[in-house]
Amino acid sequence: MLLKAALTSFRRSDSLAAEPVSATYDVSLKHLAAYDEVCGFGLRDALPLTYPHVLGFPLQMELMTGAGFPFPLPGLVHVANRITQSRPLTLDEPLEVTVSARDLRPHPQGTQVDVVTSVSGVWEGVSTYLRRTGSGSSSGEELQRPAGSAVWRVPADIGRRYGAVSGDRNPIHLHPLSAKLFGFPRAIAHGMWTKARCLAALEGRLPEAVSVDVRFKKPLLIPGRVEFSAREDANGWGFAVWGKGPHLVGSARSSTP
Repeated sequence: MLLKAALTSFRRSDSLAAEPVSATYDVSLKHLAAYDEVCGFGLRDALPLTYPHVLGFPLQMELMTGAGFPFPLPGLVHVANRITQSRPLTLDEPLEVTVSARDLRPHPQGTQVDVVTSVSGVWEGVSTYLRRTGSGSSSGEELQRPAGSAVWRVPADIGRRYGAVSGDRNPIHLHPLSAKLFGFPRAIAHGMWTKARCLAALEGRLPEAVSVDVRFKKPLLIPGRVEFSAREDANGWGFAVWGKGPHLVGSARSSTP
């Protein structure tokens, strides 16, 4: 997988022609338990909201390393993720997973594209990726640091542990030396681990039909110490992870019409 990803470095395209890829999966209790442990979820029949993203990761990589995907994978930045489900998926049901790409569009810093993972008609994850080719500002937004609800100490091995259960063994997450090759002072946590850890902290408090939208901000260097904040309002929950600056900002809202 890493070799195929590296070979995409020579890819240059202004069009999106990736064909959807599909597969059916049965959930492994052993794998689910390992994922729950790494991310902080309790083991239940209902799957954690972020788990189908991991289940679909091989298909995501198949699509993104295929000929129709426009961007090289090295340097591609995962800037946002939105998950919407109409009901929880369960441990005992076979899951029909389809991954597609859509909405190639300009961005002040380059070009964005959405990689969409759909599961059994009830769950959808939209990962937005940015290919940086310019130096423009991503947003004029000024974020205010919220009051922390909890302090998390993120261990140095969380990238390797999450990489083992997710299949995402990008070198920037695994070791300080490999991360330095890509310009980071040390390894960084996976954005989807950070999102999963937030949802684990809110477990039992979100509606079953829910949409959770996050934006990934500054990389979370590991080991690290961050503050998690969460606040409920009339529309649902807002939450964030901050260190010296924002790492993740998100919201969870009911998806029931």
